[in-house]
Amino acid sequence: MNSAASKSIWYRRQQCPCGDWKCYITHEGDVEEPSMTSQLAKYNTMSTEAMVAPYVGMVFKSDEDAFEYYGNFARKNGFSIRKERSRLSPQLGVYKRDFVCYRSGFAPARKKPTGEHHRDRKSVRCGCDAKMYLSKEVVDGVSQWFVVQFSNVHNHELLEDDQVRLLPAYRKIHEVDQERILLLSKAGFPTHRIVKVLEMEKGIQGGQLPFLERDVRNFIQNRKRVVQENDALLSEKRENDTTELLEACKATKEADENFVYDFTVDESDKVENIAWSYGESVHAYNVFSDVVYFDTTYRSITYGMLFGAWFGIDNHGKTVFFGCVLLQDETHRSFAWALQTFVQFMKGRPPQAIITDLDPGLRDAIRSELPTTKHVISVWNILAKLSSWFSLPLGLQYAEFKSEFEALYCLEVPDEFDLRWNQMVSRFGLSSDKHIALLFSLRASWALAFIRGYFLARMTTELYAKSVDSFLKGIFNAQTCLRSFFEQVGISSNFQNHEFEEMQYVHSKTCIPIEEHARGTLTPFAFRALQHELVLAMQYAASEMSTGSYLVRHFSKMEGERLVIWIPEEEQIHCSCKEFEFSGILCRHALRILVMKNYFQLPEKYFPSRWRRESTLIPYDDRSTQNGDDEWFQEFHSLTATLFNESSMTKERSDHVRRELTKEITRLLNEVRGMPPSEEVMDSTLSPTS
Repeated sequence: MNSAASKSIWYRRQQCPCGDWKCYITHEGDVEEPSMTSQLAKYNTMSTEAMVAPYVGMVFKSDEDAFEYYGNFARKNGFSIRKERSRLSPQLGVYKRDFVCYRSGFAPARKKPTGEHHRDRKSVRCGCDAKMYLSKEVVDGVSQWFVVQFSNVHNHELLEDDQVRLLPAYRKIHEVDQERILLLSKAGFPTHRIVKVLEMEKGIQGGQLPFLERDVRNFIQNRKRVVQENDALLSEKRENDTTELLEACKATKEADENFVYDFTVDESDKVENIAWSYGESVHAYNVFSDVVYFDTTYRSITYGMLFGAWFGIDNHGKTVFFGCVLLQDETHRSFAWALQTFVQFMKGRPPQAIITDLDPGLRDAIRSELPTTKHVISVWNILAKLSSWFSLPLGLQYAEFKSEFEALYCLEVPDEFDLRWNQMVSRFGLSSDKHIALLFSLRASWALAFIRGYFLARMTTELYAKSVDSFLKGIFNAQTCLRSFFEQVGISSNFQNHEFEEMQYVHSKTCIPIEEHARGTLTPFAFRALQHELVLAMQYAASEMSTGSYLVRHFSKMEGERLVIWIPEEEQIHCSCKEFEFSGILCRHALRILVMKNYFQLPEKYFPSRWRRESTLIPYDDRSTQNGDDEWFQEFHSLTATLFNESSMTKERSDHVRRELTKEITRLLNEVRGMPPSEEVMDSTLSPTS
């Protein structure tokens, strides 16, 4: 089978500059998009540093290393090279290599079958004698290539830097540009427009790409021909591999009754969409189902399928895998089925909030299938689209626009957001831009001023987005078939759900009683977040108002006042920044008032259960819940949890427990191993695995 059809590559999808929601510019899943600087560095390989010319006796590990070295030398000196001759021997294989200047020799006269000469075309070959000849020798069992002849004498003019890059040998279209070119072509962009888009995206002047417009045209024509030849093979592979994936799901279900999956078929009774999840994931959702992140940023070019994955976050800040789906298209119908299936997997319990990509089909499906769930659009997904949307129309103003956009996102007051948004649109002349209109119409789903009143469990941070991306890249390793991809998802999800934070001591930073109390109640992840706010609280001053409320402001910043309402009889405190409602962690403004009011401990209501130590997700074993004789296990878990909380109060306690616990466990283990065997067999389904 053709290699293009036998390899499944997953790509990160982004919306095309043409504005078509079905057209995507993509990048290979396991390769990060290069920065503008690195791209320019890649294209401008002409270095000002001196390069040592090849010489007789110079040694290379392989003939390819020698060719690459000579090629780099040639480019820096205004010419290119080609491979001319090689010689074989039964003992050494290829043992001679001749590399010559691209203008070496003379072009032979070509004749038509009738004997008539072709139309004369001027040849670049002029008998240049510049060359590098190599010979292979085996030294101590290791093959090495030696330069046996070298000449750098040319009988033609050498080219300048801006000319040598246009030689055919150097007009390479890199893989990342190949995918961009193909998808822009698919969107209907003419060749000259594709070249212009690439120049704008790379921030380089016209005509400075490492390839010509005719190279782009030839590449598109050749690739279309290859695609047509492979379509039949790919169609057969898709059908076979999806069937094999379904069989893998059935086999997993037979081996593990807690595994869940579902699928749909098309009119031809072929697998269309398929979703699956694991018993541990369902159990994890039961504990941390308040907020779900639904990622749909990867698509398979080979299978034409979109991959969607549901994630959560545990009380230690770890990414938790809930389930995944493969969809044949991105229609409202497909997304609706995916959401229905996910809720079905999770015992009919929808999340309180769901964070997704900016996709109209997905947005409409959430509205219809999860009417009680708050839909939030990831701002990191929006930021990734800004360049393709606005770099072309704004040109040199784009960097300033992006900076202004990011500042607008951070605003906390809706009215201020609307005012400054209109000012920005007017300033950059974007009043008729459809993307600006779309973003403004959806502002209640992505702008901080509108979403801070909803609990999102710190899942809108850049750190969490990177964590999800890291998980996804771990499973997109150019899997050769869907079955191996399915197995990799299982391995990765199992690892994630069992990744627990070790018992650790977090040093005090303020010595305030509230800090000491919170240390023994919250997980280290949540405690660090509260500790950060507590440290910053000391930089704020509070002024009491006649209503009994407080205005809190930073000691050096005149803007950014926060209104804090304190109700002592109910032990309630509310801040206009809404940080507690947003993340479940009290803000610096509220903490400033509580410290000022001599609170030594925070009220219990400000330690949400999802951030407490006792909410830790223990490994799931459904069998243990079905056995009523598990009192000893519950007692064991209670004792270890208490020991954990008490020992983490101080560093001395933590160190003492580490030492003593290791000794006691070793002693007990040796005693048990020394006990005589018994014919009575215990039920091994119960074990203190936590």
